[in-house]
Formats: sequence, structure tokens, C-alpha cells
Amino acid sequence: MIRHMAKNPIGIFGDDMKKQCKRKHYALINTIAHAIDGARITSGPKVDQLRIRELSAIEALAKGRATVQEWADMVALVYVCAQMATHGVGHEAKAVCDEADGHLIAASKRYELTGRMGLTGPGLRCIRDLYEYHDLQRTSISLSAYERHIAATANWMRSQAPEVSDVAA
Repeated sequence: MIRHMAKNPIGIFGDDMKKQCKRKHYALINTIAHAIDGARITSGPKVDQLRIRELSAIEALAKGRATVQEWADMVALVYVCAQMATHGVGHEAKAVCDEADGHLIAASKRYELTGRMGLTGPGLRCIRDLYEYHDLQRTSISLSAYERHIAATANWMRSQAPEVSDVAA
């Protein structure tokens, strides 16, 4: 009993009572499935939803009834495509990105004057070509690499780099 009291002077805990770790335990993930999801080529319902959103924005810009959100979706498409082209994924799309950026800036200025958001014929052709380039870029890399390019583009736009147009920011 004296030995027990030396360990536990009050004498209310038994010898089997040990300190417990207060570390948080998180739900375990299936690491193999997680790695496969990151390494697979971009496809699935989220990418399909993104494609539908981009195509509907192009259609709205063609009809002249686009909203500011649809215009912003196209600006994001241009900048993600340019980011990927700069980093070696479909480098031939860079010239189309620069041209499409100019058409979108012209569309925003026209919107301020007339109140209608739309593209001209050459601008619409350029945006459709850009969409094809970007879709090829998107399907040629893994999902994790595509998400890295999207995050890098968002950070680049947020940094207000000189290459980001004032209208697009």
C-alpha cells in the first residue's frame, strides 16, 4: 500500500489508470483510392458540370444576354488556359488567350455603354477556339495538376499582377 501511495498520493486512482493522449483522431481515408483520384485524367461529374457552365456562358455571350457572372466565367477560362500554356501544357493556346482577353475587355466596355453583354463574331469564334484548346489541356493532365493550375491562377489574379487587366480583376 505504501508503494501505491507513492505513485498516487491521494489514493483515489487505481494502478490501471494511465494518462491518455489528447491528440485528435481523424477519420481515416482510403489512401489508395485518394491517390488514384488525384492521378486520374480529369473527368467525372464535376468536370462535366464545369463544361456545361462554360458552354452555357459561351451561348449567352453569343446571344447577347450574358450576365456578369458568365463573363467572369469566361475570364477565368482565359486565365486558367493562359496559366497552363505558360507552364507547358498546350503552349500554342497562349496566342488565342491573349486575343480572347482583348475581346472580353471590349465586351465589358460595350456592356458599360449599352447594358448588354455579348461578343462580336470574331470574338465569339476566338472564345470557341479557346474553349477547345482548354478542353484539350484539361483532358491531357491529371486532376491534381489541373487543380494546381486553377489555384495558381486564382492566386495570380488575387495578386493583381500587371498582366491581369483591371476589368478582369
